[in-house]
Amino acid sequence: MITLIGLPGSGKSTVGRQLARRLSAHFVDSDQLIEQRLGCSIREYFEREGEDAFRDVEQAVLHDAVTEAVHSVGQQVVLSTGGGSVLRLANRQLLKQYAKVVYLRATPEDLYRRLKHDRNRPLLQTGDPLQRLRDLYAQRNPLYQETAHFQMETGRPSVAMLVNMIVMQLEMAGGNLPMPNASGPITVDQ
Repeated sequence: MITLIGLPGSGKSTVGRQLARRLSAHFVDSDQLIEQRLGCSIREYFEREGEDAFRDVEQAVLHDAVTEAVHSVGQQVVLSTGGGSVLRLANRQLLKQYAKVVYLRATPEDLYRRLKHDRNRPLLQTGDPLQRLRDLYAQRNPLYQETAHFQMETGRPSVAMLVNMIVMQLEMAGGNLPMPNASGPITVDQ
């Protein structure tokens, strides 16, 4: 299992789809799984129930997605996560233990250029979205680095180039990181 992490707009879904095609793997977007479970958009749920309730659902969905991917025999999975998935220790431990984690790193300025017209990202609906991105970067960058096995700068490379770079990193690492025996239940320390 390969998991992509990073701030909103860093390219996790776009790169993840292309990486999955390249590897003949199954692509899973955790945000889509969350919306399926909620029966509404993340933005609606976030506004109605708040961030803590959303993070509870996100954690449960990530656990289920990782469990399913780890137990699927013969099918590689590429998982794109939400930007805040690393905020909870249990999520960081789960991803680090059961996946090859790639951090798609982008500067707040690059992200702002990509997202300034996007109204579907609840955390960026503020008077100063660039400052919000800077704050998110300051808070989350250490968590992304703690969780990741690999880091890729997303500022200039095209999606195809990023996919090539990720594949190269995986190959240089021998294609395999130590993975635990996942025949039983998936658990992490809380």
